[in-house]
Amino acid sequence: MSVAHRHAAAADPADEDRVVRKVFRRLIWFLFVLYIVSYLDRINIGFAALSMNKDLGLSATMFGVANTVFYLGYVLCEVPSNMLMARFGARVWIPRIMVTWGIASMATMFAEGPNSLYGLRLLVGIAEAGFLPGVLLYLTYWFPPSYRARAIAVFMVAQPVTLMFGSTMSGLILDMNGLWGLAGWRWLFLIEGVPALLLGAVAYVILADGPDSVKWLDDSERDLLKARIGREQTVDHPEDRRSVWQVLASRDVLFLSVAYFGLVTTLNTIATWGPQVIREVMVAESLSFVGLISAIPPLFTVVAMPLWSMRSDRSGERIWNFILPVVLAVIGWQLVSFVTVPEIRLLGLIFCTVGGFCGMAIFWTIPAAVLPRAARPAGIGLISAAGLSASAVSPSVVGLLKDLTHSFTAGMLYVTAMLVVAAITIPLSRAKRGAA
Repeated sequence: MSVAHRHAAAADPADEDRVVRKVFRRLIWFLFVLYIVSYLDRINIGFAALSMNKDLGLSATMFGVANTVFYLGYVLCEVPSNMLMARFGARVWIPRIMVTWGIASMATMFAEGPNSLYGLRLLVGIAEAGFLPGVLLYLTYWFPPSYRARAIAVFMVAQPVTLMFGSTMSGLILDMNGLWGLAGWRWLFLIEGVPALLLGAVAYVILADGPDSVKWLDDSERDLLKARIGREQTVDHPEDRRSVWQVLASRDVLFLSVAYFGLVTTLNTIATWGPQVIREVMVAESLSFVGLISAIPPLFTVVAMPLWSMRSDRSGERIWNFILPVVLAVIGWQLVSFVTVPEIRLLGLIFCTVGGFCGMAIFWTIPAAVLPRAARPAGIGLISAAGLSASAVSPSVVGLLKDLTHSFTAGMLYVTAMLVVAAITIPLSRAKRGAA
């Protein structure tokens, strides 16, 4: 038995919890800020579209393609990026991602037509590839399974927080239209790309590759943390001798990828089309007012995600804690699809946002439970890439259906169908009660 495990055997669980909470304070809130910046640079095109589409002559289909090419670049580079992070370490790789995506995002302000916009968004996707799966992998180095849903939820609550404040901020920036001769949407890409450059430098100073390389944990705290993580691992195959390629071709990765594809279809649709869905029933209101209304569904989500994830951690149940919020999102899309009363449609978007994001927080506790440690970088990267594939496909599908039907209804029904697939598929993997 190692020194760490002998020490942990006599450790007070309260001491272990204290160390985990210390790690939480040191890492999660900083990663939370990084993800806000990342997600804002990913979704701000949805707000830019309120004026950019007219300036660049974009149809709904063209706008969907602009989103698709971003995610195409992301998907193609995601698994290699995650494997490179495992090789070079988070301290180097995450700042590299941030600086390059910040530069590419700011450059989007120079788009002059559909083709240049496609090329610039492709570059943003390539540059940002690997950030989300890289951080999700990174969290498994620091948090035991009994804390992982909460850690993931607080990290990922950055998405609804970004939708909430990003909606308001983006609406205000768009109202800068004409300042110094620049369109509001050009100001949007310029201003919202700067934080990635600045925080990339900060991340290089703050982040460490793992518990062994930090000075803010003493030796006893480091031993407690590593032993707690090792003791709580619930992987059924600690001596799994399959190759990484065999794991990637396994049933678990296939079903988790399909489920995540269905879930991300909803999340991407909310981020990409949400402002325009609201605008459709509030055509007389200002863009800043539309931004304020768009902030309401994420506000509810910011409260719901940590509470739902804490409930899942305490019960150890993952499947139903994933399925139930997905069902809520299904109900929400029906309200958005078939009701034109603004208040009811807004309620539907609240259900979609709360359900989708709560489901995502629970979903990401599962891969670490069913993948052997050696295959996690590639496995998490591939599952995340499947979700990003949904982000590549869904904007074009929803945009094309809107152009064909002159309504968002058909697109929302497509999104609903993908959620149903996610709810059906997740139990088919080996995810089970007590998954990490």
